[in-house]
Amino acid sequence: MNTLHRTATLVLLGLAFGAAAQPTSPSAPATSTTAAASPAGEPAVENSDLNAPLFYQLLLGEINVVGGEPGAGYSLLLDAARKRKDPDLYRRAVDVALQARSGEAALTAARAWAQELPSSPQANRFVLQILLALNRVAETTPVLQAILQASPVIERNDTINAIPQTYGRVTDKALAATVVREALEPSLKQPFHAAAAWTTLGRMELAQDRLPQALAAARKGHGIDPASPFPALLALELMERGQADAEVLVREHLQANTTQSPSNFAVPLAYARILVDLQRNSDARTQLESLTTRQPEQAEPWLLLGSLQLQDNALPQAGASLQKYMALARQAGDERSARSLTQAYLLMAQIAEQQQDFPTANAWLDRIENVDDILAAQMRRASLLARQGQMDKARELLRSQPERRPEDARLKLVAEAQLLRDFKNWQQSYEVYSEAAARFPQDTDLIYDQAMMAEKAGKLVDMERLLRQLIAAKPDHHHAYNALGYSLADRNLRLPEARQLIEKAISLAPGDAYIQDSLGWVEFRMGNTVQALTILQGAYGKRPDPEIAAHLGEVLWTTGQREQALKIWREGLLLSADNETLQETLKRLQVQP
Repeated sequence: MNTLHRTATLVLLGLAFGAAAQPTSPSAPATSTTAAASPAGEPAVENSDLNAPLFYQLLLGEINVVGGEPGAGYSLLLDAARKRKDPDLYRRAVDVALQARSGEAALTAARAWAQELPSSPQANRFVLQILLALNRVAETTPVLQAILQASPVIERNDTINAIPQTYGRVTDKALAATVVREALEPSLKQPFHAAAAWTTLGRMELAQDRLPQALAAARKGHGIDPASPFPALLALELMERGQADAEVLVREHLQANTTQSPSNFAVPLAYARILVDLQRNSDARTQLESLTTRQPEQAEPWLLLGSLQLQDNALPQAGASLQKYMALARQAGDERSARSLTQAYLLMAQIAEQQQDFPTANAWLDRIENVDDILAAQMRRASLLARQGQMDKARELLRSQPERRPEDARLKLVAEAQLLRDFKNWQQSYEVYSEAAARFPQDTDLIYDQAMMAEKAGKLVDMERLLRQLIAAKPDHHHAYNALGYSLADRNLRLPEARQLIEKAISLAPGDAYIQDSLGWVEFRMGNTVQALTILQGAYGKRPDPEIAAHLGEVLWTTGQREQALKIWREGLLLSADNETLQETLKRLQVQP
């Protein structure tokens, strides 16, 4: 017995005997009792209702977890949870299993929790999440049904609306849609839930790019409850995807929804935004003028209306709308309003500039405290334009931002390159990073980003040249050594040189698990399977990561340890189901873990 466990055992025995002195029965824990009167001004101390053996068991379980024996700790905690029928203890057992990267054990604990405490709202949610992470989608139907049945009627539509996001990472979208449809059958027949249920089914179709079927589902939900916002919001998404016929449904919803509730402005506001994206500014302005008339205390419509009025050169009206927005946003006082105020200040500055009032324009710009906030807001706007196929306009939007500080030019170029990267326009992103690196040649981070985009764009010669340039400029840049070494290893080229580069990276950053992963991978490529396995297991134990899981699993698979490989891959999918390296590995090896 090591020193930690020997000391812990002595302490625990003392605690256990102390607890045994309380009048409790081993088979039936006593209720909490208040201790002797505390000194005046101090809260009374309440004794635990645990009996001595169970108290000892729980502490011993936690000692095992901390001491590096999570399996033993998990067993003790799960047994205690069953004895106590305590949701917190079940939750702790699930957490320990997940931390130990044991999906099956986590599932066992969650199922025991759901079976023992069927009224617990969290138990089945954990079962569902774990099943999805383990890619056991077909088993989720009864679990999802139980979650829906346990959800209060007034909250059930929210639960239904959350289903598409819950199943969002499932790779077999058709199977997910089938499972969800079966679980929602009762809700489709209930008027209060049918609109939300049909909307969710429509989104499951949308996830498969089955746009006509998604629109048909939206129409069914709208037909049952024209005033419900859920089918209309789905129709708006379909409008964004080019389904022009969906607009009729949105208009019918707006006609049916005559209430003035603040909760009913989401659809008209989203509709106005999409009309702007479709360059139907006149229609958008009509919607916003109606919305601001009916609900003048809602801030966001005033901001969008002001920007449209500015585009139409209606400067006095734009200024009035923006002033109204700023007053409402300041009253709200939240972070979102503060960020949107930046956009309002920019628009007010633009109005003043067009009126040749340059001092006032500068005064509005001076109100902006953080230029990064401007670029963040405009980046979101540019992303939306790009998603609508208007990448040129998105890039123009970013480039047109004012440069009030020397570093602003860099921020603009990086934002543009990141936008292109996010939309996998590797070549154009590489070109923008190249422009940025040329304008700021001393910025080594830009050289590294340029090299990474060169690899994505298939310019491997340029990538190697840039990384070597970076190493020459900054000899302690461990990421550059690692990136170059890993790239060579992954392409099975110049493996001794690749290992030398990665070993140099390790000497600069010995604790980096990702660099250890690169070393294990190059050893595997060189045929040193035993050494590769040891290194990769160490890297994965230090930092569970889907990419490291992909490499470790492949080495295990190659050495015939296929059950262990499947286990590691499942854990990787539990961490990130859409990781490119992991998905490519599974596809190449034709494995379904």
